[in-house]
Amino acid sequence: MRLILLLTARDLRQAWQSAGLWLPIAFLLLVASLYPFAVGPDAALLRRSGGGMVWIAALLASLLPVDRLIAPDRDAGVLDQIALRGIGEEMVILARLIAHWLGFGPALMIATLPAAALLKLDAATIGLLELGLLIGTPALAALGLLVASLTAGLRSSGALSGLLALPLAVPLLIFGAGTLGDGSGAALKFLGAASLLLVAITPFAGGAAIRAGRE
Repeated sequence: MRLILLLTARDLRQAWQSAGLWLPIAFLLLVASLYPFAVGPDAALLRRSGGGMVWIAALLASLLPVDRLIAPDRDAGVLDQIALRGIGEEMVILARLIAHWLGFGPALMIATLPAAALLKLDAATIGLLELGLLIGTPALAALGLLVASLTAGLRSSGALSGLLALPLAVPLLIFGAGTLGDGSGAALKFLGAASLLLVAITPFAGGAAIRAGRE
């Protein structure tokens, strides 16, 4: 546990120094500010479509730092030095997953509040949206980290990661946006199941991808 905390603190410190922690907030607020200009000032239309827009912005915000998640440490030999100390790649990916989520998940949920005001969302919708983001953003972080591990070392890995992640994120967007209009709670349960699955497999799949890239 202490090792995970040390690796997580290191990754968070690097994200802070590179201004990566502010990008998701700025991105979401910028999208929420521009969206009413695109669809018009109709409050009813903004309420119906605003929640889905926030989910799309959350997905794109999770992909903003994807080219900095694995590739810089891989190219600098940091991952090799960590492996020489007997630390498994799965442990590194788990710590990076925690740091990646802490770097954009809570900030995104806070930024959702002023964004919701711009989109004319009511209190009930905001509550469902925040609950869905709390459950779904770990899956978005896991997905971004997974594709970053798979594409590390490839040319144009940032663009390739986005192309890989966007189709895989479609179920998360469907379930996440579905929570806003689903009174039975089924979409929320599916979202939770998908999030648990992605979070569970990412350390092992990402660690295997790093080992394969080293060989």
